[in-house]
Amino acid sequence: MSQYVSRLQRRSQAAPHRLRLHRRPRRVAMLSVHTSPLHQPGTGDAGGMNVYIVELAQRLAAINIEVEIFTRATTGGLPPTVEMAPGVLVRHIDAGPYEGLNKEDLPAQLCAFTHGVMQAWAGHRPGYYDLVHSHYWLSGHVGWLAAQRWGTPLVHAMHTMAKVKNANLADGDTPEPAARVIGETQIVAAADRLIANTAEEREELVRHYAADPAKVAVVHPGVNLERFRPADGRAAARARLGLPQDALIPLFAGRIQPLKAPDILLRAVAVLLDQRPDLRSRILVPVVGGLSGSGLAKPEGLQKLASRLGIADVVRFHPPVGQEQLADWFRAASVLVMPSYSESFGLVAIEAQAAGTPVLAAAVGGLPVAVADERTGFLVRGHDPAAYARVLRDFADNAALTPRMGEAAARHAQSFGWDTAAAATADVYAAAAQSYRRHVRSHHG
Repeated sequence: MSQYVSRLQRRSQAAPHRLRLHRRPRRVAMLSVHTSPLHQPGTGDAGGMNVYIVELAQRLAAINIEVEIFTRATTGGLPPTVEMAPGVLVRHIDAGPYEGLNKEDLPAQLCAFTHGVMQAWAGHRPGYYDLVHSHYWLSGHVGWLAAQRWGTPLVHAMHTMAKVKNANLADGDTPEPAARVIGETQIVAAADRLIANTAEEREELVRHYAADPAKVAVVHPGVNLERFRPADGRAAARARLGLPQDALIPLFAGRIQPLKAPDILLRAVAVLLDQRPDLRSRILVPVVGGLSGSGLAKPEGLQKLASRLGIADVVRFHPPVGQEQLADWFRAASVLVMPSYSESFGLVAIEAQAAGTPVLAAAVGGLPVAVADERTGFLVRGHDPAAYARVLRDFADNAALTPRMGEAAARHAQSFGWDTAAAATADVYAAAAQSYRRHVRSHHG
């Protein structure tokens, strides 16, 4: 507690002008060290978090909260700032080599990144940023320092947690390092507010990291409902993508790494075709996404597995695609399959449902919130390929299942709009500012 008090004293001495904080911040410094909001989701370390930051920033700007996103420059010659949308600025910070730096090597670059953030801040008048919102633990460390130095509240979103990932590792996956666990514990103690995607994530923060329950707010991520919608239907999407009209198409879309478990889908398809060889002529399994994380160690791993299982003829590998085309892949699929070992929310599940496609997912993390079991899709406990094969067989044998569940899925997804998420996040900012102000006042009183 004494550490906390001295931290507040240091903060308040650093910036007495912050005592006149507005109820709702006007300008937020958003930190995303390891992945740029300008990157293509599904490549490298870019995924749901990129989409989350882009959409949230744009919707916050629409309700008059300006956002500046600080991210690491990953190629030379990038402009220092890029206006991503009105009221949303992306700042590229030079920290470490541009190319070939793994996420695991980034902690060593946090000093350089923090220096870049401080340089940008030094060019402004005092009190320029009203609040810091950091995403993922690497950004949390920079955010903790920045908020302390600037005398502003810190809001942090974990996105994933080392202790939770390590408790649910895929076979042969690498555990998260102790340094990350320590870092996350420090950030949880330092933040004025923590944003959890689901009630379960909130409980995990309290249980694993001793977070103060009063500081954790649950805000479901949203989905871009204009982009992800049923549009002109499954047949038209299949025609555009050159897919057979009457095939069973179980789709995997996401980063190819053990955590996301695309191998479980392939094994399930092998089990299904073993039991029902007649389905071979009318099944197609697209895997849309790029290698990531520990998947990079075995780039050909999934292709080799498909050959070993004797299903290479029905599996198609596609590189990551832009959001518009991704929406078409969702519309074209009979079912999206997400057998992940760990998901803080599973944004892809909501996107697919918004496009009118049911989801077959592992009952982990936020997926039971994203998918309404037996209504908009099916949740499977565990990772037994035979259990997934059983559900795929139901889709193969009952042609009405995809359209019926797809309609319910599209309705279910309507409650996950980004406007709702942005309004809830703005409320968290106001609460963080209020509690920060209270602490500062009590130490000046």
